[in-house]
Amino acid sequence: MRTGAEARVYLKLILTLSLPLLLWLPASAETARAEKPSITQKIGLPDHPLANHKPVTGPERFKWFVKSTIGPSSLFLSGPLSAALGTATNSPEEYGPHWAGFGKRYGMRLTGVSTGNAMEVSLGAIWGEDPRYFPSPNRAFGARVKYVISSTFAAPGWNGRFRPAYARFAGNVGNNFLSNTWRADSEADAGHAVLRCLYGVLGKMGSSAFIEFWPDVRKLVFKK
Repeated sequence: MRTGAEARVYLKLILTLSLPLLLWLPASAETARAEKPSITQKIGLPDHPLANHKPVTGPERFKWFVKSTIGPSSLFLSGPLSAALGTATNSPEEYGPHWAGFGKRYGMRLTGVSTGNAMEVSLGAIWGEDPRYFPSPNRAFGARVKYVISSTFAAPGWNGRFRPAYARFAGNVGNNFLSNTWRADSEADAGHAVLRCLYGVLGKMGSSAFIEFWPDVRKLVFKK
C-alpha cells in the first residue's frame, strides 16, 4: 500500500506538469504583444479563437460523452489494453491473473472513465468549456506535437480561445479519488488515486495524439 509520502510525491508531479499552463494561459490574454509571440503561442497554442469554432451544444456534449465512454477506441482499444496490462501484472492482486480478473479490470476502468467524463462534460457546461479536441492549425510536425501536449491541459471556451481545462482536471481528479470507494482495498488509497490521475493525463495526451496524427498515418499506410 502506498504511503502518504509517496502520495505527496505523485501529487507534486501532477501539479508540476499542469501549474505552468494554469498560470500562463490567463496571463497571456493580458500580456500579448504584436511584436513578439504571446505566452500562449510559446507553449504551442494559438492566441486567437480557433477558426470555424462554434460553441458546443448540449447534444454535442452528450455525443462526446457517449463516444469518449463507450466509443470503439474506448471499448476495443484503451479498455482491453488497460485490463490486459493489469492482468499481466496482477494489479490489483484481488482480481487475479486470469480471464475473470481481466473482466473485472475492464469493468472497473469503464466505471472510472464514465464517471470522469460525466463530471467533465457537466462541469464544462456550466462555465463553457469545450471537451472536444480540435486539430492543430499549424501543420508542422513539431508544432503539432507541442500542441497535443499543451492542449491536454487546456480547452477552448465559448469564444474559441484556449484556457485552462478546469472541468477536465476536476473530472480526472474527482473520478480517481471517488472511485476509491468501490475499488479493491490494495489500490483504494490516496497514493494510487494520484497515480491514476497521472495516468489519466497521459491517457488524454495519447488520445489527442491519435486524433491528431491517425489521419496522416492512415493515408500513408492505406493510401486513402
